[in-house]
Amino acid sequence: MLPMISTTLGIIPSASPAYDWITRYVLPVALLLLMMTVDVPALLKLGRPATIMMLSGTLGIVVGGPIAYAAFGHWLPPDAWKGLAALSGSWIGGSAQLVAVAESVDTPDAMLGPIIVVDTVVGYGWMAVLLFLSGWQARFDRWNRADTRLIEATNVALAAKAEATRRPLTLRDAALILGIGFVGAYASVTAGDALPELGDPKIISHTTWAVVLVTTLALGLSFTKVSELEGAGASTLGSLSLYLLVTAIGAKGDLGAILDAPMFLATGALWIAIHVALLLLVARRIRAPLFFLATGSMANVGGAASAPVVATVYHPAMAPLGVLMAVGGYVIGTYAGLLCAWLLSLVALHLL
Repeated sequence: MLPMISTTLGIIPSASPAYDWITRYVLPVALLLLMMTVDVPALLKLGRPATIMMLSGTLGIVVGGPIAYAAFGHWLPPDAWKGLAALSGSWIGGSAQLVAVAESVDTPDAMLGPIIVVDTVVGYGWMAVLLFLSGWQARFDRWNRADTRLIEATNVALAAKAEATRRPLTLRDAALILGIGFVGAYASVTAGDALPELGDPKIISHTTWAVVLVTTLALGLSFTKVSELEGAGASTLGSLSLYLLVTAIGAKGDLGAILDAPMFLATGALWIAIHVALLLLVARRIRAPLFFLATGSMANVGGAASAPVVATVYHPAMAPLGVLMAVGGYVIGTYAGLLCAWLLSLVALHLL
């Protein structure tokens, strides 16, 4: 928001080679550092309810976007689908995925303003509702006849592992983390530039290839000793890269775009409503605790920055589980976001 306000007031430019460099190279660095430390086996051991709720939240975003766009698309600009595609990335994996999908479909910079407004108002509005509902989780779980024993057991295991692997950041660790991040990012960008762009309208761009390659590379590294760099704070440096990336996003925005936001806000509200409805149906079906519904939803909509907050409000010691579920969103965010973008492009062709 601060760089967006600065751009609106004319303090900084709305376009700069620095923003383009950050988007091109810092995005894959952030993805690589955040995902190369993913504990995939632990994620799979979270249990059936947690995994199903997280994936159901993703499905709700993927199908909800095209439905909401079909409902309000006639009142939106012709290229609104590109902005909504970027929003789908944010609501599946967070800000890094927003930029990844936006770059893939060439979302106009002018479209980022209303999209960030929707992301903030609707996304964090839903987060506020989830925080409020934490006081009702006992009633919900009794009504849903949910088994909460898995939550306590997983919390103990994750907390113990985090404590056992934590260590101070050394110069060697910092050099390894940043070296792997930038070398992996550069290699992925270079390889992505060599691959063909696909789709009409374009869905798979050179940036898309770079993001898919760096995601695949990061998942591969997560099964090696590289993942042990998490003990020194690899994901923390990844978060620093992510914040720099978010700053570049904001600098391209203009708060004057709020005037274009009412119908975008309506689209976003319906989109989130579909996401929530699907989560409620699935939670009722599998008897999932409200904690899994809330954290699974925020792992998608809010990403790693918000999911631990919601998890902690529901269960004070459950922040590690929130992070792990959010990381699951990072893992599938690129692929699911591109799928949603493709569906939105089909709706756009129909509206024409």
